[in-house]
Amino acid sequence: MTEAVRAAETNNAEQVAKAAELVVRTLRADGLVFTAGAGHSLAAVAETFYRAGGLACVYPLYHPQLLPLHGAQSSTTAERRSGLAAEVLEQRAPGPDDVLVVFSTSGVNPYPVELAQAARAAGAPVIAVSSRQSVAAAPRRAGRTLIEEADVVLDTGVRPGDASFPVDAPRTAALSTILNAHLWNSVLAKVVTLAEDAPLWRSSNVEGGDEANAALFARYQPRVPALA
Repeated sequence: MTEAVRAAETNNAEQVAKAAELVVRTLRADGLVFTAGAGHSLAAVAETFYRAGGLACVYPLYHPQLLPLHGAQSSTTAERRSGLAAEVLEQRAPGPDDVLVVFSTSGVNPYPVELAQAARAAGAPVIAVSSRQSVAAAPRRAGRTLIEEADVVLDTGVRPGDASFPVDAPRTAALSTILNAHLWNSVLAKVVTLAEDAPLWRSSNVEGGDEANAALFARYQPRVPALA
């Protein structure tokens, strides 16, 4: 795991910088950072949203059918269903002042691909957090792949199947959740170096946290219903 994190950090330095620039562009335009994923990639979406030290201007895209806790087999079916992305975007979709970040290790199912296509059609840039190796090995279910639809690709380097142990015949210790979180937080670190005034949440369990967050709720809750 340690080696995988180091490799992801080294191999994505340039792309992390480009992703951070897109996020800062969104901040300067008072836009929103839309984040999305399906299945276990929703763990990465949770990492982006209402997180101590995280951006307050995050709009998480979500549908209950995509979460394995609401039905394991049905969550796989949902991300393979063409049209679900359009349903999710009915409430709010990214526009030219926004940016979309999609987490998908395989990046071949209709849901993540159609999200990216819709965002780009609306003028919003797309950041993909995916694995080129996994994409190459997966069956194309959407005609194109998330990587092909993205403006910036953060490559986790995860092997097809996600498992990492034992090394010679991996069958456990999936790495995508760890690497997704690491790359996202690498982007945040770069964002803060470029924009010291980035709107960041404080922990509600530290002195003054609730007070500091109150202004962020007032600013973003009208545009991000999940902050209610």
